[in-house]
Amino acid sequence: MNFSDFSKASQQFNQFSPEMKEQMMKMAKARIKEKLLKWLATPTFVVIGITLGAVIGALTACFGDISDRLSAIRDANPLYFIPALALGGAAIAFAYKKWGRWTERGMDQVFAVGLNKETDFPLVAIPMAAVSTWITQLFGGSAGREGAAMQIGSALSYNISKKLPFENAAHIMLVTGMAAGFAGIFQAPMAATAFALEVLLVGHLELSALFPAAAAAFTACKVSSMLGFHKFSVDLNSLLDASGFSASVFTNEGTLDGNFLLKLALMGVLFGIVGGGFAKLLGLSQNFFAKKFPNSIKRIAIMGVGLSALLLVFFQGRYAGLGTNLLDMCFGVNAAGIAGYDWVIKFALTILTLSAGFVGGVVTPLFAIGATFGIFVAGMFGVPLPLAAALGFAAVFASASNTLWAPILIAGEIFGFNCLPAFFIVCTVAYICNGGQSIYKQKKIRIKI
Repeated sequence: MNFSDFSKASQQFNQFSPEMKEQMMKMAKARIKEKLLKWLATPTFVVIGITLGAVIGALTACFGDISDRLSAIRDANPLYFIPALALGGAAIAFAYKKWGRWTERGMDQVFAVGLNKETDFPLVAIPMAAVSTWITQLFGGSAGREGAAMQIGSALSYNISKKLPFENAAHIMLVTGMAAGFAGIFQAPMAATAFALEVLLVGHLELSALFPAAAAAFTACKVSSMLGFHKFSVDLNSLLDASGFSASVFTNEGTLDGNFLLKLALMGVLFGIVGGGFAKLLGLSQNFFAKKFPNSIKRIAIMGVGLSALLLVFFQGRYAGLGTNLLDMCFGVNAAGIAGYDWVIKFALTILTLSAGFVGGVVTPLFAIGATFGIFVAGMFGVPLPLAAALGFAAVFASASNTLWAPILIAGEIFGFNCLPAFFIVCTVAYICNGGQSIYKQKKIRIKI
């Protein structure tokens, strides 16, 4: 605008009534504020994400360390703790009715808020999820702990978002908190970022949350590691070298090995069926037992008695807790000691534990189910046991959660990136072959062509 244009605009403005001038000034200020907030949004979210990542990383490290200690106590004394699973479950159900009534749905609450179905996510979810998960682990329930970690991150970040003036702040901060919680407990920040973006997918990835989620995830991972929380990781290359199998699994005299690619695809189909079947049966089982025992305290107590008996009958707690004992066997010197029924029993007990109402998560048990199933099918395809276990670890998680990039990335972050093409193939095929199932009820998928 030159001087003459400005002069004309000024003269026209002076001709307006005082009320019109005031209204125009208000509109101009609102427009400037809107533009300013738009420019400041991403940097502000990133700074908040880093701060939140540090806090959530510390909280999840503390939470995970206590969980590990309680699991170790249970493993050392299974006959003292596993028989009391029903009492622990009744305590969980009673506590939620008494103090955590609005948070008892766990991850379903997170997804309801993320999909704008609800607007309330009280901070009491943090202690309720943490303590309930500790009780589940102490008394041997076959459940994970990532659910509690993501609830810790989500509840904290969502309540902070209410103080922010930016558009879509609640959803962005919810994704950021989920990423931080996942990264803090697994110390896999790339997978955590992808998982938080994928799992709340409603037709598209929420890419506006990418930078703050990544900032929070990497910060949480670093803080969790600095505080000494143990990360599960496997040097897959060394295991493959020891078995005489080259990590360069795709080439045969410089060309793609079609036979091996076909084996990977077929394994992906099997992993997809197992993961999708787990998600489907989990939903059916939860609905069945909720109708059979409408009272949550009675349900968890009655089923807890049955679970205690099964956990003790099946080798005095071999299938209790997270399933990390099975993972250690799969990638240790005792891999041959994994039985063909291990994945079936862990599969069934995890579904029953979660259907009863015990709190925790499902991802780590899925890792154990996938790895033991991988050992089971390794001989059918002539694949080394460590590689088959690693492929099952990632691909069953992919199919059960109906996510793709997070399982591929977590495989790379845990097992190394040399075999990333193999993980890509099996996870992609498993993702396609899962029948559209997901362990997360609130997740909605709409594929755009």
